[in-house]
Amino acid sequence: MTDHEASPVQAGIEADCTVGPPDFALPEAQRQGVYAAIYQRRDIRRFRPDPVPDELLRRILEAAHHAPSVGFMQPWDFIVIRDKPIREQVKALFERERQAAACFFDEPQRSQYLALKLEGILDAPLNVCVTCDPTRAGIVLGRNAIPETDVYSTCCAVENLWLAARAEGVGVGWVSILKLPQLPALLNIPPYVIPVAYLCVGYPESFPERPVLEQVGWRRRMPLTDVVHWNSWGDRS
Repeated sequence: MTDHEASPVQAGIEADCTVGPPDFALPEAQRQGVYAAIYQRRDIRRFRPDPVPDELLRRILEAAHHAPSVGFMQPWDFIVIRDKPIREQVKALFERERQAAACFFDEPQRSQYLALKLEGILDAPLNVCVTCDPTRAGIVLGRNAIPETDVYSTCCAVENLWLAARAEGVGVGWVSILKLPQLPALLNIPPYVIPVAYLCVGYPESFPERPVLEQVGWRRRMPLTDVVHWNSWGDRS
């Protein structure tokens, strides 16, 4: 990643190395590495064709598999897709949805949207579809009140994968402009398994200093003070 400015959290660590219980905090260099991966993670769309070594891919998937999950249900599976014909079919699904989504924007935003590169399905050397099996653990401790925790847990695995990839210098791009129910037939996913994320994975051309949508003026990062409430919604005192 090419970010050079210290994040607020990193600056706090440098100013006070005693943050957190001293017996449990990671050594400072390791803490800085965790925060660096978080702040320098990017949604990557442009990839080099270089293959990702199998051992490196295994480390990234192992990190994803160590994500937290409610009731230790571990509902995720990872479908690694190198086959180009399959990826071409996924790319066609993306293009169909990209054109359909364009109608929701007025000009000039519509043209800006259509000009954005929003996936690297064929550019990346491999794709990974992350799924959720809601039946895997049977009756899950802690899940009866919130059944959706199986999908939430799977999203934690996606984040682990993304951060581990960033630490290894590998880029990840989440393709959200897809109708996920169309993937089971293409990838032989059982009908009870939920596709959660379709990811492009590979070495990036670069890691942008800021998120691309922020760079092009599509959206800005909200200040932390706008999203923190104290004791009840709306109390920002």
